[in-house]
Amino acid sequence: MMKNRRTAPAKPVTTKAPAEQVVKDIRRATRKLHSSEEKIRIVLSGFRGEDSIAELCRKEGIAQSLYYSWSKEFLEAGKKRLAGDTVRQANSGEVKDLRAEAMALKELVADLSLENRLLKKNMTGAGGDHE
Repeated sequence: MMKNRRTAPAKPVTTKAPAEQVVKDIRRATRKLHSSEEKIRIVLSGFRGEDSIAELCRKEGIAQSLYYSWSKEFLEAGKKRLAGDTVRQANSGEVKDLRAEAMALKELVADLSLENRLLKKNMTGAGGDHE
C-alpha cells in the first residue's frame, strides 16, 4: 500500500537585504545634515575644551571621526585664508561678460583667419610666392 506523501510547498525565493544593510539604509536616510554654521559651532566648542571631544560628540550626536574631519577642514580653510590662497567665485554677471568677450574674440579670430586665407589665395593666384 502506498502512503500519501505530502510535500511541503516550495518556499518563495526572496532576496532580502541582511539586517545590517537595512540598519545602514535607515541611518543613511535619517542622517542629519549639519549646516556650515553648526559645524563651526561644534568645532569651536571642541577647541574651547570645556568638554572632552567624546562628551561633545555624544551631546551633538555625531561620531568623533566626523568631528575630527570637520576640525581638520576648518583649520585647513583658515590656513589657506590667512595665506591668501583663496580663489574667489565669479558671480553670474562676470561670467556673462566673460562669455560675451570670449565669443567676440572667437568671431575676431574667425574673421582674421578668413581674411588671411583670402589674401594668401589672391597672392598665389596673382603669381606670388606659393608658400
